[in-house]
Amino acid sequence: MNIVLLIPVALAWLGGLLVNYLSDTLPRTRRFSPPVCRNCESRIAWLDYLTLRRCQNCGIVRSLRTWLTQFILIASFLYVWLNPPKSLGLPLGLIVLLYFAVITVIDLEHRLILFPTSVFGALLGLFSGTFLYYSGFQKPLLSAIGISLLGGLIGFAVMFALYQVGTIVARYRAKKMATDGLVDDEEEALGGGDVYLAGVLGLMLGSRFIMYGLVVGILIGGVVSLALLLALIVQKRYTNNSLMTFIPYGPYLIAGAAYMLFRP
Repeated sequence: MNIVLLIPVALAWLGGLLVNYLSDTLPRTRRFSPPVCRNCESRIAWLDYLTLRRCQNCGIVRSLRTWLTQFILIASFLYVWLNPPKSLGLPLGLIVLLYFAVITVIDLEHRLILFPTSVFGALLGLFSGTFLYYSGFQKPLLSAIGISLLGGLIGFAVMFALYQVGTIVARYRAKKMATDGLVDDEEEALGGGDVYLAGVLGLMLGSRFIMYGLVVGILIGGVVSLALLLALIVQKRYTNNSLMTFIPYGPYLIAGAAYMLFRP
């Protein structure tokens, strides 16, 4: 084993701790705050939290997501370390990867893309997109900034149009649930956070690649939705409302952008 590979493993472990911390605290408090137990909500000492120990108050162990995040990031960091993205370079690529991880975990667990993470993402996206076109494609600095900004505008506009369509679908779903005697859960086909995220990804990919990234992300989301639908049919759990079940779309948009940014 190449001992140098311990560097990305160590960085990934620390990055995983950061991702888990942000995923635990931001949805609950919308700010940096001391970690608390997910079961009894008692405060967890920082040493216990960072060493992934069980809650000293109720004894519950850390969630499966905590461990999955740590080890998936190790695998991801090793891949990026061995195959540095030509578009971003190694350091910036690892930072973007951590940002993608935070958005993905929070959206999968809470169906939320928080405004503070969108603001940070916009700054990171503008820097990344400018770097991509200035360093990778040798564009003049002002031109690189303009391409990044135009990509952000395109991403935002496309997803905003889809958001409006999703609003119509959500209204139809609410009426259908009322007809079936169900309480409307106020779920949205696409959330406002997805619109902001598409703008962030547009800043990263620029006007040259944002449409490719969105198409890939939408296709991945479609394939996953079809797989879930087939699983319901096989398990004989399919109902007339199954087609009206919405999924968090942020992770699939990120998957499309990640494919464009980190492909060999």
